[in-house]
Amino acid sequence: MQHAQETAALRHVRSVLVRAPHVRLHQLQRLDERIAAHLDGLAVAGTYGAECCTAALERPGAGEVFAAAVVAIESRDAAALDRLLALAGALPAARRGLLSALGWVSATQLKGIVSPLLTAADPLRKALGLGACRLHHADPGTTLAAALNDAATPLRAEAARCAGVLGRSALLPQLLGAVADANPQLQFDAAWGACLLGDRSSALDHLSTMAQGDTPHAHDALAGVLLAADFARAQALVRQFARAGRETLAQRRRLVRACGLLGDTHFVPWLIDLMADDTLARLAGESFSLITGADLAALDLERKPPEGVEGGPNGDPEDENVALEEDDSLPWPERDKVQRWWHAHAGGLPAGRRFFMGAPPASEPLARVLREGFQRQRIVAAQWLCLLAPGSRLFATAAPAWRQQRRVAVNPSSTAAVA
Repeated sequence: MQHAQETAALRHVRSVLVRAPHVRLHQLQRLDERIAAHLDGLAVAGTYGAECCTAALERPGAGEVFAAAVVAIESRDAAALDRLLALAGALPAARRGLLSALGWVSATQLKGIVSPLLTAADPLRKALGLGACRLHHADPGTTLAAALNDAATPLRAEAARCAGVLGRSALLPQLLGAVADANPQLQFDAAWGACLLGDRSSALDHLSTMAQGDTPHAHDALAGVLLAADFARAQALVRQFARAGRETLAQRRRLVRACGLLGDTHFVPWLIDLMADDTLARLAGESFSLITGADLAALDLERKPPEGVEGGPNGDPEDENVALEEDDSLPWPERDKVQRWWHAHAGGLPAGRRFFMGAPPASEPLARVLREGFQRQRIVAAQWLCLLAPGSRLFATAAPAWRQQRRVAVNPSSTAAVA
């Protein structure tokens, strides 16, 4: 029972850490090893382990479904997996847990499981099959093109996401046809997928509109358009943000975030000044690091947190929301120390050019960030690598850490196929 509970709890924690600003790949691997150990405990327990996972489904969160699904897949329990698929059709959290389980297990363990999902009549099952292919970098073949024309919007959104991640350039016209869809999720997935496949016109226009709006996709759209656009267009968008006003905290945060993604050291003095403002200091520090590559904590460029600042999820064990605020776990930069560091290093990072982590975006420095950077930095590095080589596969920074380690050891764009 403890193995089942810990697996579910650690899966919740993992969903935060894969996008955290303070976690490197080796730290993610330690967490993944803990999850794997608890899953091993459930496997050793056999039938009783499966029963413990089933009992936990009385409160079917993503973590509980993840544990039950991994056990069902590894034990080839078709009946249990079918029940979880039915549950996924009713609960979004169950869908997330089941999809993460499909991404967690090895490719060989999915033999005989993914193919029936891809050929199922149910759009949800087909979407889960496409999601498994996306997470394992396996090409689902003609099923993907057909799914892009399906009447079910969630299936089309997953298909658009899959096409972009897998580098299916031949499907670019279909993605461009979906960027004006009324559904915001499909619109974003199609526009971002089209950018990954090389479009720098209508897809960017749609991402730019989304980035300036107040939607759940505004944050990701901002990153997408600033990375995919040429430097002049990205500069113009940041200037537009600056002219739009800085009256609200949300506007100022968007501008600070945009400066970091743009990578122009012209904004570094302004970011340093913001480090004296407790409401923006940590975000300004993160943008400064994205541009310069400076690790504020390692370089002792941080200060103690101000009194009264609390971060992290609440301590309620009944609350599934373990999400961190965007600034949580970021260092508090010491403005004067950062200023001195910048004066010593500014000569190597001239303004008017694009920098990411202290270097122009290129394969070798981006691969180094994938190996050594923090998760948020690694996500951007993976996107850069894909954008620099349209049609390549997007590196999976949320994959099990041992799978990622194998890929970065060979080539950041290397993939593993599901047989």
